[in-house]
Amino acid sequence: MSFEYVEENNRFTAKDSQGIEAGEVTFSRGGEGVLVIDHTGVDPDYRGQGVAEELVRQVVEKAKKEGLKVQPVCSYAKREFEKHEEYREVLQQ
Repeated sequence: MSFEYVEENNRFTAKDSQGIEAGEVTFSRGGEGVLVIDHTGVDPDYRGQGVAEELVRQVVEKAKKEGLKVQPVCSYAKREFEKHEEYREVLQQ
């Protein structure tokens, strides 16, 4: 299944081909130049399809484009940052 990833109001959503929201990642501004990932969630019907991983990647790409750092606070985002060495360039220390 393919998903469309859309940024809206301090979050990215994943929508299926019918426009149904499959998951979201939310973030806030944690001071100058920092995005804080505070929640990642996927509807149980869509789990196991890489949706959450792609949602976190969307925030990482936004940070790279805008010259920002990312502070992963939610447990899922923290694990993604541990797994993906390439994310470390935007990790807020």
